[in-house]
Amino acid sequence: MKPYAPQPVVMGTIDPTSKVSKYRQIREILRNHARNICQPGYRLPPERELAEGFNVARKTLRQAIDSLVEDQVLKRVVGVGTFVAHPKVDLQVRLNSYSEEMVRRGMVPDAHVLRFEEVPASGSLSRHMEIDEGAPVIRFSRLLLADGKPMSLDENFLPSELVPGFLNDPPPTSLYQSLHERYNLILEWGEDQIESAAATSEHARLLHVDVGYPLLRITRYAFVGEGLVDYSVSLYRSDRYKLFVPLERQGSRSPRYTTMR
Repeated sequence: MKPYAPQPVVMGTIDPTSKVSKYRQIREILRNHARNICQPGYRLPPERELAEGFNVARKTLRQAIDSLVEDQVLKRVVGVGTFVAHPKVDLQVRLNSYSEEMVRRGMVPDAHVLRFEEVPASGSLSRHMEIDEGAPVIRFSRLLLADGKPMSLDENFLPSELVPGFLNDPPPTSLYQSLHERYNLILEWGEDQIESAAATSEHARLLHVDVGYPLLRITRYAFVGEGLVDYSVSLYRSDRYKLFVPLERQGSRSPRYTTMR
């Protein structure tokens, strides 16, 4: 990734007479500095400089920084420095549209359409979608953004026979909403496969990361009844998302999340 600019000077002093430990005081000063003064990606001054500024031992300072790294407020890059971390979006495994999720979090969603076309299903694609090889499918590829920053690459495939005339209109801003409104297709359930992936040169260019950067790859099969409506592959920037998976003991209570996309 590209070098980061140094951040503003850390403001704040610790009270040696306080009952609150020095490391906790430093932690809150740095937390406020990271959250309210700095932009994500800004670099903290060197530990030696901070320790001298707070007049504490390096061990005390490092304890405060370690706590903020654990809280994902700061991020260490070995051999480079400590940076203000990008806030991570909790990637909840549920059938909600990207637009709905970003709005719910107070972020402004946007998308750059990369492909919106009909293509014949390849051998691999036909197996995933359980359709005949060469059958027509709608390919809908987008770069998804939040507050103007790239978040993920999404590629959806829909059997053309389920969405006649889909390409006659401009690409939808919300795919699942469009399926509901135009074709009365309300996706009822799905299966996600989650794995790691390394960014290719094309991924890196679009997501603004280095080649080989770790990504979250989620392959989704979404159904209406027993029929597959949407097969998709999404690549998420690992520094912008954390995976949130609600768990429950079978038969103990109803699921916490029931929202459909």
